[in-house]
Amino acid sequence: MSSPHSAVPTAVSVPSPSAPVAATASAPAGSSATGPSAAAPTVAELMDFVRDTARDEALIASLPLDPEGRTWIRLDGPGGSEAWLIGWPPGTGTGWHDHADSFGAFTTASGALKEHSLAVRLPTDGWKTLELTEGVDRSRVLATGQGRAFGQNHVHEVLNESTDAHAVSVHAYYPPLPRIRRFSRTGAVLRLEQTERPEDWQ
Repeated sequence: MSSPHSAVPTAVSVPSPSAPVAATASAPAGSSATGPSAAAPTVAELMDFVRDTARDEALIASLPLDPEGRTWIRLDGPGGSEAWLIGWPPGTGTGWHDHADSFGAFTTASGALKEHSLAVRLPTDGWKTLELTEGVDRSRVLATGQGRAFGQNHVHEVLNESTDAHAVSVHAYYPPLPRIRRFSRTGAVLRLEQTERPEDWQ
């Protein structure tokens, strides 16, 4: 499933684990704001950005953590990308979703996150329910300092399965998210529940 620090950053608690995110701060040390004429970033550049940002201890410490809901700060990503610093209380997650036509990367800055994903490309539009074939499920644990990149239409859910520790992560997407599709899943059946636009979470 939801973007930067000269002033005190503002964090917003998400009322439900699947809700998207919003707030602001300025770019972390070492990053640079880029104008509309900048070249589009590559997946590798987004991966470098989230890894470098995850090592910015002052930025990570600036994120207020809520015991119940996710919190976040929007960052200036490279090449006009959309980027977020997100705090995950124990037991929270995104629910199943994709990022439509955006590719991206994320890295765990502290704690550990678990990603469940589908090794399948879903139809772009025109469906409400799909039956998944066997063998498409993938799971991985991303400990502190570990991350992953992903392509367009990547379907996943991200969870903090810890019972007592927050996790913090850095995410970047390009182009800036045009929409997020949210899904529910019962066994092999994936159902499209809603499509969110930027105005729904910013």
